[in-house]
Amino acid sequence: MSRSARAAVLRGQDSAFSFEDVVLDDIQPTEILVKIVATGLCHTDLAVVHGHIPAAFPIVLGHEGAGIVEQVGANVIGFEVGDHVAASFASCGHCANCLAGREAYCLNFLLLNIAGVREDGSTTLASPEGETIHGSFFGQSSFATHAIVSARNAVKIPDAVPLELVGPLGCGIQTGAGTVLNSLNVPAGASVIVSGTGAVGLSAIMAAKVAGATTIIAIDVLDERLAFAKKLGATHAVNGRTDDVVATIMEITGGLGAGYAVDTTAVPAVIENVITATRFGATIALVGVGKPDAVLPLGLVSGAGKTLVGAIEGDSVPQIFIPELLALFQAGLFPFDELITTYPFDEIEKAISDTASGAAVKAVLTMP
Repeated sequence: MSRSARAAVLRGQDSAFSFEDVVLDDIQPTEILVKIVATGLCHTDLAVVHGHIPAAFPIVLGHEGAGIVEQVGANVIGFEVGDHVAASFASCGHCANCLAGREAYCLNFLLLNIAGVREDGSTTLASPEGETIHGSFFGQSSFATHAIVSARNAVKIPDAVPLELVGPLGCGIQTGAGTVLNSLNVPAGASVIVSGTGAVGLSAIMAAKVAGATTIIAIDVLDERLAFAKKLGATHAVNGRTDDVVATIMEITGGLGAGYAVDTTAVPAVIENVITATRFGATIALVGVGKPDAVLPLGLVSGAGKTLVGAIEGDSVPQIFIPELLALFQAGLFPFDELITTYPFDEIEKAISDTASGAAVKAVLTMP
């Protein structure tokens, strides 16, 4: 039986979100219906708003949802009505990469996460008048009071953990931490550069501290963000606007350069500095969503003895990695709650503005 929901609908590039009633399709046998309690605002959502990621309009975005299961499909195992869950990215489960345990590189990733439809091409949302509204964004479209979620991309959360906190674990925080712990497998004693100290970058910094890295260098242009990065585990802070980034990092690392780096900015000039400030044989992970025409000089890579990794979702299996992050949080080793500022759902535009200005590190929208 279909049901209605209230959703923030995006009807065109660079337009404001409009709050509208929508009708959800009946859930399929492998899906669950989730009453959304809170959902994170991610730069990937904003990349769709600004056209950096193409999308079909109208669409409901949101891909860091957390809530309570209200209905369970006939073939779903492991979830019951009333369970608390976080929703992460979608994967098909049957392609070669999924079968190899690399769900973040699902060969159907774009279809399941960006195209606004289920794998069979059906849509999950419509207007009360029957207009198709694209949903299934990252398998959820959680900028709504309710979302249809594949059981594959849902993660059960202990009831004691506030749902207002856990949504961002499904993408941004998972991506930052996973890039360090999974994609790069940073060892104890390593040196790491993290450029950009938003939610993804700060999560990478906290994860580098967990990994035992002893030199953790944060780069940003906001001094208050750099101070926050040092509070969370960065050993050094470099202001990209006022400091000579490469020279400063070379001094910090005794002239060698860092062994690992994570860029969250997707800004070519920043990435050039990061690559230059790493040592021979270094590995650099690029996780930011850049403009479609962004380019890097080939000379930075060719013959440089360095590896560039285009990391997706921190190479995570959410059902394994999110509980691990929660265990670290509960042990006081991964204080991701300090990143979060909550906003009522109807203040989504203020949340976007505060994210753009840097007033909020990780905005989380709470449902009425």
